Amino acid sequence: MSNHFRPTYVCVGGIIIDDIVFPTGETRMGVLGGGVTHAAAGISLWGHRPGLLASVGHGLPKEVLKRLERDFDLQGLVWLDLPQARAWQIFEWDGKRTEIFRVNNIDPFILEPIPDRISAVYAEAQAVHLLRDANLREWRQHFPSAVILWEPIQPFMVRENLAAFRAALPLIDIVSPNWLEAQQMYGIHDPADLIRAMLDDGASVAVLRMGEAGSMVGRQGQPQLITVPVVPVPQIIDQTGAGNTYCGGFLTGWLETHDLITAACRGAVAASFALEVLGVAEPPPPDQRDARYRQLYQQVIVQN
Repeated sequence: MSNHFRPTYVCVGGIIIDDIVFPTGETRMGVLGGGVTHAAAGISLWGHRPGLLASVGHGLPKEVLKRLERDFDLQGLVWLDLPQARAWQIFEWDGKRTEIFRVNNIDPFILEPIPDRISAVYAEAQAVHLLRDANLREWRQHFPSAVILWEPIQPFMVRENLAAFRAALPLIDIVSPNWLEAQQMYGIHDPADLIRAMLDDGASVAVLRMGEAGSMVGRQGQPQLITVPVVPVPQIIDQTGAGNTYCGGFLTGWLETHDLITAACRGAVAASFALEVLGVAEPPPPDQRDARYRQLYQQVIVQN
């Protein structure tokens, strides 16, 4: 890929190598993970080559680097003189996942790169997926005209950060926490009330990812809320990263159409392919992707 390539989409976050332990004791080592790569896969699934703005260390497995080079633009990678971030992903029979980082210093992979490290070729991106806490002002300054989808990192989503969460909402275009995180932040259970709370607090578009219950989305100034079910798959292999993948798919639909139903269906379809594999979703055949989209589109619920 030419160094003159300028991605339309950029994803900001951390690349993690997952060492997976299943309830049976079976293991899969060296699996590509990290929220930024899952989100980028959700974008590439819809025919785009997103740029990755992320930190990587030494010891990145060769097969992982080949996969990154195949599907994503890597001009925004920042190479650190640190061991590559790895984590145990330990699964229980009930689906619960415990993440244990295997490096002494994970912060550079989670909190960096900072906005000042943005590659010049990424400055013209039209859409950005941010997996970050609420320090978003500098990101907005660096991407003044881009559509920004903010997926708050899990440790930030606690009640004591509600004021910071609210202050960040007017800075971005789309916010997408998961249902449990939003409940913890607001102390509200009902998904429709959560969507309206985020819109009342300044979100232009609020997207609530609800796992098996699908997703609910709403838009400022539009009374209707939209619920999109999940796409059924023959077998769920790994739920890790499905939410990130949803966000990537949603971002493509919103940038191209500014239609909530299209964006939410794209997100749900992208997530369905993530559920079927270990690690980062592979781009499926377009006809299979489009068939899932058409079927799902007929199941959307619009409520006042």
